Amino acid sequence: MDLRIFIEPQQGASFEDQRRMAVTAEEAGFDGFFRSDHYLHMGEVDGLPGPTDTWVTLGGLALATERIRLGTLVCSATFRLPGPLAVAAAQVDQMSGGRLEVGLGAGWFGDEHVAYGIPFPPLRERFDRLEEQLEIIGGLWRTPAETQYSFAGDYYTVAASPARPKPAQPGGPPVIVGGYGTHRTPRLAALHAAEFNLPFPSIDVFTEQRNRVRAACDAVARDPDDLVYSVALVACCGEDDEQVAHRAGRIGRGVDDLRANGLCGSPAEVLDGIAAFAEAGAQRIYLQVLDLDDTDHVELLGEQVLRLLP
Repeated sequence: MDLRIFIEPQQGASFEDQRRMAVTAEEAGFDGFFRSDHYLHMGEVDGLPGPTDTWVTLGGLALATERIRLGTLVCSATFRLPGPLAVAAAQVDQMSGGRLEVGLGAGWFGDEHVAYGIPFPPLRERFDRLEEQLEIIGGLWRTPAETQYSFAGDYYTVAASPARPKPAQPGGPPVIVGGYGTHRTPRLAALHAAEFNLPFPSIDVFTEQRNRVRAACDAVARDPDDLVYSVALVACCGEDDEQVAHRAGRIGRGVDDLRANGLCGSPAEVLDGIAAFAEAGAQRIYLQVLDLDDTDHVELLGEQVLRLLP
């Protein structure tokens, strides 16, 4: 089981907050450090000091860390054109020495589009655009050196692109596709992804969606075991009940809610929750850490959870 730290900086975090947490996660031994890609806070928080751009941040984190893998969970296809996104991701991959992974989704949060002047087409069109973006980004990365790449779609056309720069990882960074869609999402994962991720599911829902993705792989003659199957879950761990309650309160959640819908409690309880998802077929878990001032939380998860995994 791989464990990664996952943050939501749109809720209120500077670059320095994110750098400090990434370095802590690396020192604690975690496999990866991932961030969401949003321009507007959610819920009853002020979001100060305001949003940070995902790709500017990841470039900075690439230089601030040495080992840990970095990435997005997930970028919205509505935010960026596929060509410039491929360029930015390739550059960050080079800056990190080949440690980048790219999660890409259709986008869902309409309010942030309105707040920052970003078009927000209907759901079907967003998925159509996502499919073309996945094709173009992969095509640009995989096009052999000294040759050109072209693509003609309904929304994007690429003509005689030199397809530069190239990522450090041959063929490009691993791509993550995820979500609850029952038809297009599994098919896009089967066609384009190295990893399928489901955010905040129950074990039963994860099992059902994992089975859909595996069936989609069979339908396109791909080995279902080629994909990594992962989940993202809120983490709230403490050495005693008082510390657990304090951490839950800091993120505005109830302990009972977190126990039912995340990984909450003592290190032993968190390990039991991880084991249950592992038995259901999850190979990787993104621990969503919502209090970016609490580096002690990540250190505890590293020392008393990560290091005890088989």
